[in-house]
Amino acid sequence: MIARYIRRTIFAGFAILALAAAPCTAQEWPTKPVRIIVPFGPGSTPDLIMRLIAERLQQKLGQPFIVENKPGAGGVTGTDAVAKASPDGSTIGISIGGPLAINTLLFAKLPYDPRKDLAPITLLTSMPSALVVNSNVKVNDARELIALLKREHGKFNYGSIGSGSLSHLAMEAVALASGTRMVHVPYPGSPAAMTAIIRGDVQMGCLPAIATIPHATSGAVKILGVSTAKRSRYLPAIPTLKEAGIDVEADAWNGLIAPAGVPEPIIAKIRREVIETIETPTIRDKLATQLMEPIGSTPAEFRARIEAEIVRWGPVIKAAGIKVN
Repeated sequence: MIARYIRRTIFAGFAILALAAAPCTAQEWPTKPVRIIVPFGPGSTPDLIMRLIAERLQQKLGQPFIVENKPGAGGVTGTDAVAKASPDGSTIGISIGGPLAINTLLFAKLPYDPRKDLAPITLLTSMPSALVVNSNVKVNDARELIALLKREHGKFNYGSIGSGSLSHLAMEAVALASGTRMVHVPYPGSPAAMTAIIRGDVQMGCLPAIATIPHATSGAVKILGVSTAKRSRYLPAIPTLKEAGIDVEADAWNGLIAPAGVPEPIIAKIRREVIETIETPTIRDKLATQLMEPIGSTPAEFRARIEAEIVRWGPVIKAAGIKVN
């Protein structure tokens, strides 16, 4: 009886210690330097976002937050590095719709499974894309563009920032909505694609709005609409494509991820700290200069957004016969 009582007492003690350890682990995060993986190069939008966040977290939490750029394969290389990191909260990362959703439709095989190998923490920001045309194209809004595409079937081409990119899929969705086909011309980035539209090498494109505004202001291109669910707070005068009857949403969102298996209390602590950071007036103002809106979310909401992107773009990719690998 005494031995059994001692065993029960010891077991209960261990159980109490185990229960106490979880909240302490979360409360103390970070206990060592945190590596933040950005799957694109220095100066990219995800890099800008994470450097703003890292600086603020380092000041507040007293541990180094080290941004590590791992570009390659359209974001796959860096996203894979997050998936394969130790699940202890010492490595987190940022990623976008391509590596988290669209690439599951484009590639026969990825080095990671977004559903199994990654833990979504929170959505971070969203940036509108803008449908633009060369100033010589005789349309003034998206409805007129659709009518023109239908009248002059097969005559037009468009630029994107790469095969399988959001700008590629958005224009194929526009083509699908208009019941016509256009010729796709991929470019290595927004500046090159914008230059091609301005020169008339291609007639149109759906590109990050921040890349289009200066050229629309100068009169080199015309912005016909933004591809967001509602009007951007930073571009309130520009209608959405949905307002013109084109059911296309293609905002450039990004989110914070961790390796699968990071304890939930640590995920919750990271989420709280990061959302608080992006909501501070200083960070909001800096994001606004890039037309980015902070959009903190729960992990479940982030996961639902990823799944919604797969559902949204699957039919477009199939109809357009887009293949990358």
